[in-house]
Amino acid sequence: MLVTSALPYANGPIHIGHLVEYIQTDIWVRFQKMRGHRCFYVCADDAHGTPIMLKAKERGITAEQLIADMWKDHRQDFDGFRIKFDNYYSTHSEENREIVALIFGRLVSGGHVYKKVVSQMFDPQQKMFLPDRYGKGRCPRCGAADQYGDNCDVCGATYSPTDLIEPYSAISGAVPVLRDSEHYFFRLPDFESVLRDWIGSGAVSDAVAKKLDEWLSAGLRDWNVSRDQPYFGFEIPGLEDGSGPKKFFYVWLDAPIGYMASFKNFCGTSGNDFDEFWGKESKAELYHFIGKDITYFHTLFWPAVLSGAGFRLPSKVFVHGFLTVDGKKMSKSKGTFVRAATFLEHLDPDFLRYYFAAKIGGGVEDLDLSWDDFVSRINSDVVGKIVNVAIRCAGFVSKRFDGRLSGSLARPELFDEFVDRSDLIAKLYESRNFSGVVKEIIALAGLANQFMDDEKPWVFAKDEKTLGRCHDVCTTGINLFRLLVGFLGPVVPGIAGAAQTFLGESPVSWASLARPLLGCPINKYRPLAVRVRRGQVDAVLEASKVI
Repeated sequence: MLVTSALPYANGPIHIGHLVEYIQTDIWVRFQKMRGHRCFYVCADDAHGTPIMLKAKERGITAEQLIADMWKDHRQDFDGFRIKFDNYYSTHSEENREIVALIFGRLVSGGHVYKKVVSQMFDPQQKMFLPDRYGKGRCPRCGAADQYGDNCDVCGATYSPTDLIEPYSAISGAVPVLRDSEHYFFRLPDFESVLRDWIGSGAVSDAVAKKLDEWLSAGLRDWNVSRDQPYFGFEIPGLEDGSGPKKFFYVWLDAPIGYMASFKNFCGTSGNDFDEFWGKESKAELYHFIGKDITYFHTLFWPAVLSGAGFRLPSKVFVHGFLTVDGKKMSKSKGTFVRAATFLEHLDPDFLRYYFAAKIGGGVEDLDLSWDDFVSRINSDVVGKIVNVAIRCAGFVSKRFDGRLSGSLARPELFDEFVDRSDLIAKLYESRNFSGVVKEIIALAGLANQFMDDEKPWVFAKDEKTLGRCHDVCTTGINLFRLLVGFLGPVVPGIAGAAQTFLGESPVSWASLARPLLGCPINKYRPLAVRVRRGQVDAVLEASKVI
């Protein structure tokens, strides 16, 4: 299977709102790999468009330098949160240029692209055509103020920038004028039947399918897939005599093609076959994880482009909601607009991964980060329940039994009960119901701690006659801990890796967890996770404030 996350835009840093998606995808991919599947996770920086051009101009550097710097920053943030891509690339690449040109050529040959003169918003001060997101005004459907020129964040309507009420330029504030320009349009309505069949195949959830049916019933509209200069992106090749003004591919044409380009680049170093995953007859599974704000692009425009160009369609598109912090939108003034790098300066990345997992149910619902709940849940669940099982056993094994586990379990039926739960936990992982995964594992952690309370190995350790029982009890506890952290490994890979070092194991597969560790040495216990102090959270919020 091939798995992707939406491409982060290369004009700003990664923040915790972005991380909802990448953590969710990474957890799912790690689980698939743990199950033994041949699974690849690719992504890339979305590096084209007017915002990139303007940001570079603002900083006094070239667009190429800006996206190179941002790529490094993004990689550092993702590495810090243990997001493990098989390939992380950029849409500003030769592979992407070649595939975009190929797809565009096929769409033209198939009669799915035509040219048309349109009136567009033109900023008279900046002397440039305004991209969709730089013409703002009131929504033509619901009247909401300060909406972008392509869609409304309030009611979800899609429209043309010229439909805006009381428009203004987001760059200069000037009232735009209309000017004519010839552009290339993609005939999206050509693919209505293809899209309905694809949606009906279960490629999206019922909630998303309902929204798509609304859009389809309202009527699909042709898409302008070209942009005027000045623009940072790929110039459209093969324009008649080359005498007219340059045209560039719209970023929303080449951005999703970046998935293909990143995989193409990966194939060049890994020996995988591109067509095995992207060819029209591909039997591989293709999954996209995206936020609900880009549903239209990924579930209508993207599969239509793939179909028209002779490539396979995605197996499924998984859509998730947004992140709120303490019940509200992230705010720079309140310090809740937290950059990934700021979080990493003060807190363990596995803690945010765990907290998000505990809130992600696999649907499109928004999730809320309550900082008080974050502190409480990490200290109670991760430290107080899961890691605590190892702490309660490790000292006895190290001091009384030369760091070696017993050859038998005190309660083999309890170990088997834990193993029996693995099928349910796997099903929850598969359906991306990570909150269900966490709930099951915490319930098992409660049983493990209750076992320790009932057996009281510290009492057995006082008498030479009962040392054997103490050894078996602690060996059982260590094995229950191994199952807990093994089941939770895709969520907290840092803690899981440290646990494997403690247990003297190499990375484990899902199947190998069913075999207990018996009669083997383990290493001296070192803290796997420490309690979060509220002061650490306050430091993150203070460092995130922008006055």
